[in-house]
Amino acid sequence: MNYTQNGEQYHTGLNFGDVGKYVILPGDPKRCVKIAQFFDNAQLVADNREYVTHTGYLDGVKVSVTSTGIGGPSASIALQELTNVGAEKFIRVGTCGGMDLEVKGGDIVIATGAIRMEGTSKEYAPIEFPAVADLDITNALVKSAKKLGYNYHTGIVQCKDSFYGQHNPDIMPVSYELQNKWEAWKRLGCLASEMESAALFVAGSFLKVKVGSVFLVVANQEREKQGFENPVVHDTEKAIKTAIEAIKILIKE
Repeated sequence: MNYTQNGEQYHTGLNFGDVGKYVILPGDPKRCVKIAQFFDNAQLVADNREYVTHTGYLDGVKVSVTSTGIGGPSASIALQELTNVGAEKFIRVGTCGGMDLEVKGGDIVIATGAIRMEGTSKEYAPIEFPAVADLDITNALVKSAKKLGYNYHTGIVQCKDSFYGQHNPDIMPVSYELQNKWEAWKRLGCLASEMESAALFVAGSFLKVKVGSVFLVVANQEREKQGFENPVVHDTEKAIKTAIEAIKILIKE
């Protein structure tokens, strides 16, 4: 079945020509305007459900930003429909909660891979298949963070479907599983927890497109438990600037 209406993608409302090869993927639709301000000649091209898309130019190359909403299901829909209309390289920009004690609020996390503790990726690939970020995009994000002088970390992030399962695991009927696995992820050096990268990395593998992720660390609940300094930061500007500069690096290369 062809899920288009009047030639538009069913959920995002996008057509061929609406987006560039490079697309930034925030979760929050309201964040799209903030990101589009870094583009030249940015225009709103589609607005449907949680999917808002602006397109403009960076260094003369057409680029876009599309919001995905929260979680893997809506993020994978955005990725698939953007791919359908010609997008090829994606950077997820969002927030995360630190897990490793070295990861502080206000830091940047660049994901090299993701723990598939969510449901969406299982409908794309068997659980044995890894959720891995594209190397070219990851390297560009690292170069970008270095150039901008940000405190950054690279490594594995954990992806879940339940925000409150992470923050209040003890009240959940499956508390035994949530708490035991959280402890395992910590012992394995997992940097942070978020909700979209596993689905995007696995769906990207299937769709033969390149996907990377960069996050602002909002805070770290493990640092708080240990009585360590735990700054709380909500401004995503550092993560956005890291993604913008990474796209410029990719364009130049």
